[in-house]
Amino acid sequence: MRISELSRRSGVPVATIKYYLRENLLPKGEAVSATQAEYTEEHLKRLRLVRALAEVAEVPLSRIRAVLEAVDKPDIDLHTLLGVAQYAFTPPTEAPADDPDWERAQRRTAELLAELEWRVGPGSPARGQLTRAVAAMERLGRPPSAQMLRGYAAAAHQAAEWDMDCIDPGASREENVQQAVTMSALMEQALSALRRLAQEDESARRFGCGADGAGAHGEG
Repeated sequence: MRISELSRRSGVPVATIKYYLRENLLPKGEAVSATQAEYTEEHLKRLRLVRALAEVAEVPLSRIRAVLEAVDKPDIDLHTLLGVAQYAFTPPTEAPADDPDWERAQRRTAELLAELEWRVGPGSPARGQLTRAVAAMERLGRPPSAQMLRGYAAAAHQAAEWDMDCIDPGASREENVQQAVTMSALMEQALSALRRLAQEDESARRFGCGADGAGAHGEG
């Protein structure tokens, strides 16, 4: 296919495709003339993956290259490949120096993961995210209870099981990483929205007025 067809099928503008080509994020097509090249279905798969990383997950180009390198190494197993992708779109958290709230939250995070027996790498950026959230609640004088953390962990693991159900080991590596990135980036937004909707509903049921349970918003 020509670059115009590649653009149409992928939904990526021609100018963006040319940019990805210049940045070596997309393999060059087979030249058919001095100014034209042919592209294949493999280019389309790679382009969709790059688009998911760059536009959906907002991963910097330097980290996109690391993911693409992992995709192109067949000796890397699927679990490791998905981990490379997940770590790429999760920004690292800098630990503040001499912060007792942070140190306490860090211990709580480590103890929770040990109690749950989750197989999580020591360098997982999500560890830092959890620690930062718990530390912030500590500073506000609203530390989460151990029971609350375990409850949220159980809900999160159930969501992770649904996520992994969408991964097909028989599919291409590009497709699986694209699926993982899309699920993590977009379903995380959907999950957050559902949680807020559920909070509104639960508040209306517990504290709302009126026979239909509508609260201050009056929106049923």
